[in-house]
Amino acid sequence: MTTLGILNPGSMGAAVAAQARQQGADVLWCPEGRSEASRNRALRYGLTAASNLAELCGQCDVIISLCPPANAVEVAASVAAESFTGTYVDANAISPGHMTQIVDIIGPTAAAVVDGSVIGSPPSESKQPRLYLSGPAAESAAVARLFDGSSVRPILLEGGIGKASALKLAYSSYQKASRVLAAVSYALASDHGVEEELLDIARGRTSSYLMETAYLPKMAARAWRWAPEMREVARALDDARLPDALMEASAEVLERWAPLKDQPLGIGEALDGLHSAHDG
Repeated sequence: MTTLGILNPGSMGAAVAAQARQQGADVLWCPEGRSEASRNRALRYGLTAASNLAELCGQCDVIISLCPPANAVEVAASVAAESFTGTYVDANAISPGHMTQIVDIIGPTAAAVVDGSVIGSPPSESKQPRLYLSGPAAESAAVARLFDGSSVRPILLEGGIGKASALKLAYSSYQKASRVLAAVSYALASDHGVEEELLDIARGRTSSYLMETAYLPKMAARAWRWAPEMREVARALDDARLPDALMEASAEVLERWAPLKDQPLGIGEALDGLHSAHDG
């Protein structure tokens, strides 16, 4: 039986780990410094608590890091400090450059480092996110097997470290920036009392984020996590000598919503949040 460790089990990490558990893996997590919400998720999904990070690192064959991208390097360093000798999977939304940095940090002790990215909603009976993996072939395949038959769809990418991270950020650069632009557009229309007219225009298109106004409050509540991801996209674009200004601007918009972290919101409250930082 493979023992899997999940670091910082948020809504995505806990659900992904639970899928491996359903396929027979023993899954550990570390309650140290975690919130009551994390504890409740771990209990709900049947994850086993380790007494501390040292115990988790000592017992696990594989560790998956799924945390806010701004914390990915710090989390990797904490695992490296425990001399972890198994396979470390960084599945965070970080740039290929930061992924290489993580390899340098944890690679000297770990058996292998695998580059991962999750695209889609947390797994459930109705949702099947993709887990892209790149890096050492044997270890990537072993990680993929943990999810065979589950609601997580593992996909192996050729080409080594950085491929999975690049794919995630390439997708995020469109998906999230498009929603940011839709939010700003709707906010401007709302300020001038023409939001219904804007929606009427959007209805004439086959598909438009402008139609999905109910998603705006969810965006605002998640912006604390999305903003650093946009910064990572900007770094990846800059590393590739591509224009990064749109991603930097998207991050600035998202950062205006930072005070609304994880709050239940209405559309009006979400739109007000875009004004608050400027007005203050």
